[in-house]
Amino acid sequence: MLGASLLPHEYTHSWNGKFRRPYDLWTPNFNVPERDDLLWVYEGLTNYYGMVLAARSGLWTPQQFREAMAATTASMTFRPGRQWRPLQDTADEASILYYVPGSWATWRRQVDFYAEGTLLWLDVDTKIRALTHGRKSLDDFARQFFGIHPGSPVTVTYTFDDIVKALNRVAPYDWAGFLRTRLDYVGNALPEADGLARAGWKLGFTDTPDSYQKAMAVQSHAFNQMYGAGLLVSDKDGRVIDVLWDGPAFKAGLAPNMQILAVDGKTWSRDVLADALRAAAQSKQPLSLLVKNLGYVSTLKLDWTGGLRYPVLQRVAGTPDRLDAIAAPRR
Repeated sequence: MLGASLLPHEYTHSWNGKFRRPYDLWTPNFNVPERDDLLWVYEGLTNYYGMVLAARSGLWTPQQFREAMAATTASMTFRPGRQWRPLQDTADEASILYYVPGSWATWRRQVDFYAEGTLLWLDVDTKIRALTHGRKSLDDFARQFFGIHPGSPVTVTYTFDDIVKALNRVAPYDWAGFLRTRLDYVGNALPEADGLARAGWKLGFTDTPDSYQKAMAVQSHAFNQMYGAGLLVSDKDGRVIDVLWDGPAFKAGLAPNMQILAVDGKTWSRDVLADALRAAAQSKQPLSLLVKNLGYVSTLKLDWTGGLRYPVLQRVAGTPDRLDAIAAPRR
């Protein structure tokens, strides 16, 4: 299930990245360095269409598409590193961020031009649909922007201004301002959240994982409670993989590569931690964690009483469901 969007992602690259490529990612020889400030198009738009085409082709059901979008939205909503690093900088620093360790990802940020770039293009897509009262969409932009020079193998480059001009041909608007306010935003909010709302949905949370979350847990061999207690921990041995910056686990003193040995006096297991989190939601008492770090053992208090939390999309009453329209097969 998780890999269903990979084939349409790479297929999309045949025209976004291979045929048409950001101007500074095309270089005449190996002595000229590549620049990657437009990776939010190269990868962000490709990632968006990878998900959309997975749904349109039937590789995902509409429900699975929404589950994947919920996971994407949650991962980018919980990004306190946005306080200092904007989306644009994740593209500019891609050559570094591709290879950094996974720990402290929510503060340092990673190659977020994939996931947040996906939400950016959902924002663009729903804005076009709203401006044109449903008569046009991002598909119209893609058709005229990438559907040029049929059969030609010669790469055609593009700039930020080219993207803005093409969007304006589809639906006149201040697209330069629209994009820059999202690419350069620094703060606590998710600047692309309007796109999901415009699609008729909002991010919510439940105590039960959906099929997408279950698949992610199996693939990663990890228990993900980043959106609640604020930690990601290995199923195998209780090793802390990461913590949410300034979240409950962070404030308790947990850090990547520590190992949880016991929870409330019980030997570590995924189920023991899950049961303890559920119980804390009722007792309103902090969890007692026996933790090993650098050969030393200590007890930490995890003050989180919100139980288990998994992302889910919820319909916004009284709004058009543009998300299902986006995922519907083309005739």
